This record gives sequence, C-alpha cells and structure tokens, in this order.
Amino acid sequence: MSLQGNPFNAGNLVGIVYDFPEAGDVLPMHSHGEADVHITIVCRGAVLARGPEIGETIYRDGAVVDWPIGIEHEIVGIDPGARIVNVVKGG
Repeated sequence: MSLQGNPFNAGNLVGIVYDFPEAGDVLPMHSHGEADVHITIVCRGAVLARGPEIGETIYRDGAVVDWPIGIEHEIVGIDPGARIVNVVKGG
C-alpha cells in the first residue's frame, strides 16, 4: 500500500490530505466520533467509499461526502493519483 496522508492546519480549518498513488490503495475501515467527524472532498480522480451501513459508492473529482458520526467506512483509490481532502467538522 502506498497511501500517503499529510495533516494540515490552517487557522480553524483542520484535516488531512490523502494521496492514492496507485489504484487499489486503501484508507482502512474506520469510523469517527464527534471530535473528528469530517467531510471528504474528492480533489482528483475517483475513489470508492464502502462500509457495512453504506454499501459501495464511487465518488469522482468534485464530490463532497458529509460523513455522519459512527459510520464505518473505508476509501479505495480507483484512479492512480487520486486525492481526497478530509476536513474535520467537530472539535
């Protein structure tokens, strides 16, 4: 797996940028609590979001996903070079 994550902090805006250099790179299954729930913005390429409660959905560049608290999900890069930005909503 060659997934790369780079945290950022810009004033009150906090999050992490994930790059999926290779198709099939995975951000493993996880969920979030009130303090770290986030939105995901697909900045480049396409990714697959999947989880037990949400099934499978492909998101392409420009898509925004507003995750609820406690929803298990993983993100799989479909296109080489895909990029997502997660921006924390809580805190």
